[in-house]
Amino acid sequence: MKTRYIILPLLCIWTAMAAQEAIPQHNHEEDSTDVFYRHLQLGEITVTGVTGDTKLKHSTAPVSIVTPQMLRATSSTNIIDAIAHQPGISQLTTGSGISKPIIRGLGYNRVVVISEGIRQEGQQWGDEHGVEVDGGSVSSVEILKGPASLMYGSDAMAGVVILHAQPTLGEGETRAHIGSEYQMNNGLLAHSYSFAGNRQGIVWDARYSGKMAHAYRNPYDGYVPGSQFRERAGRLMLGLNKYWGFSHLTATAYHLTPGIVEGERDEDTGILISELSSPTSYSKSLPFQQVKHYKMVWDNALNLPSGSLKAIVGYQQNHRQEFEESADDYELYFKMHTLTYDLRYVTQEWNDWKLSTGMGGMYQQSTNEGEEYLIPDYRLFDIGTYATATKSLGDCWTLNGGIRYDFRHLHGDALEEEGAMRFTDFTRHFNGLTGSMGAVCNVNEHLNLRLNVARGFRTPNISELASNGIHEGSIRYEIGSHQLKAEYSLQADFGLDFTSRYVSFQLALFANHIDNYIFTHRLTQVIEEGYLTYAYTQGNARLLGFEAGIDIHPIHSVHFGNTFSYVDAQLMRQPPEMKYLPFTPAPHWASELKWELTHHSHTTFGHHSHPVIPAALSLNNLYVAAGLDYFFKQTHIYSADDTETVTPAYTLLDLSAGADVLMHGKKVAEVHILADNLLDCAYQNHLSRLKYAPVNMVTGRQGVYNMGRNITFKVAVPIEF
Repeated sequence: MKTRYIILPLLCIWTAMAAQEAIPQHNHEEDSTDVFYRHLQLGEITVTGVTGDTKLKHSTAPVSIVTPQMLRATSSTNIIDAIAHQPGISQLTTGSGISKPIIRGLGYNRVVVISEGIRQEGQQWGDEHGVEVDGGSVSSVEILKGPASLMYGSDAMAGVVILHAQPTLGEGETRAHIGSEYQMNNGLLAHSYSFAGNRQGIVWDARYSGKMAHAYRNPYDGYVPGSQFRERAGRLMLGLNKYWGFSHLTATAYHLTPGIVEGERDEDTGILISELSSPTSYSKSLPFQQVKHYKMVWDNALNLPSGSLKAIVGYQQNHRQEFEESADDYELYFKMHTLTYDLRYVTQEWNDWKLSTGMGGMYQQSTNEGEEYLIPDYRLFDIGTYATATKSLGDCWTLNGGIRYDFRHLHGDALEEEGAMRFTDFTRHFNGLTGSMGAVCNVNEHLNLRLNVARGFRTPNISELASNGIHEGSIRYEIGSHQLKAEYSLQADFGLDFTSRYVSFQLALFANHIDNYIFTHRLTQVIEEGYLTYAYTQGNARLLGFEAGIDIHPIHSVHFGNTFSYVDAQLMRQPPEMKYLPFTPAPHWASELKWELTHHSHTTFGHHSHPVIPAALSLNNLYVAAGLDYFFKQTHIYSADDTETVTPAYTLLDLSAGADVLMHGKKVAEVHILADNLLDCAYQNHLSRLKYAPVNMVTGRQGVYNMGRNITFKVAVPIEF
């Protein structure tokens, strides 16, 4: 079965290359589909993660764009893994199946994820709780770095990850898509099917995706039991696109069954213990989780003479179960319902002004359905209102700013267990006033300067306020505090973008001060035998850092890109062992050398005065690339109570190749081959939770290591009707 998945993509590339008669000349400066001229048009992309629809070159806040082409040419096990190579972005991982986004050193409830136009709500306070979104349904991603409370309210302190679905098709278009993927290291098998169309303004988009992987392996641990997972997802969108606007109704279902890596080893051999008969089995084994997420979203826009009115309502239901002793009986079960709403009005531009105002919020209810408890049943309601303004001053300056007020009410229920109070009844109210001001100077067509100052706001989550129990994901007993205050941040960003035909350069500097930063500290008392006890507390923090990138095109078909990310995150007025914020990503340098061998339009070779009849079988956008990721040694750690340990430096080498396969000038397939960690380096990412699994008594190494060499084959087949 594996041989078939390896041979088919190779055979496809070999056949197409054999049919290629000549390599066309690159003579198409205006060709917007050319991957090596796309960076010239990046500033014209419309982004939505700031104050309404804005061209990227007019955005005062730092925004990264992950295009559909970039997603298709990336090897990943989930959608957060796919975007974690962006400057300033990291992921907190639990094995290969679970990833949480980290933006400039901040994560958990400090990052808002937007999917299908609404914020994704799925117990994101947990270490081992990932993002319940099918990566196959994501067409592109916007990453807003820095406080975004102005548009998204509480929790958007670190930034926002916006996952965009495939845009609706144009009138009269009908398309299908078949995609498959195979990864050699963990045997990942993925498939995705979609069918979309637009007939007289009636639009639809249906998708089904499936994915399964057995345990991954690395040079030190061999196979890692518990790292296997299964994923299934479906999406259906029906709607109307008319002259007056649009109305879309979208339903999604997502099921994930990840194993739990415990790190138990045989005392004599040091080999990780597994209850499965074969390490390459796709079967689930105890312990494991079962996560189900259902979503219904009604998205509407009404075009008015003076602007547009947008309204979106969403309902989500999240189920999270944990099975420890039996596959038929769960111990822990969280069930959460969330209703979100957003209403906004955006004016047309008049006298170089553009205004918007809106309100939004959510109602949330969470209950415990299992036998074990970590957090109480609770109910949450919040509402916020805001107004923003954008002013253009000629062709050079763009100014924008806004203000927002939020109110949140949270009530936790009491629970008595075996005659003792596990949770006490409590109610908290929070309110926050936030805002931002920024300016962009388009000095000329090549150089942009940006400056932005924003105030962020985040209320404590239910775990921080009221947890009282064993958190299996953190392997510790956690105690919350009803007295915690809301976090407030003040961040300044300065950016410089330079773009030309042969070189582009970006620099983004930031300084962030957070009042009442919430973190955990260890207590000496032992509440549950075998578990250390940690309690939530807070203090002030500051984060400084930057992202820098340079992209060089010495000749048209060669691209050499480099990025560097750094963040220094400290708690103020703390002893040396508690000086640095835990889980701060290590400095990261990424480099890529890419060579585009062929590029031509779908129907002709190059830009000739007379069209050339295309070959029966040919390649377009054929490229080869080599990438290098160097992660520096991370010595800035929260070392108190051995919470963190120093992480050594390591280097990962990647190779990739891909092409569009054309038949008579029409694209019939897209093929990618990617080799990650080609040298099979044994390493531990500083943000891997498995780094702190038990010590291997045979080798003396602590924890479980990340995935070793992984070869990925991806094939996508578009079908037009």
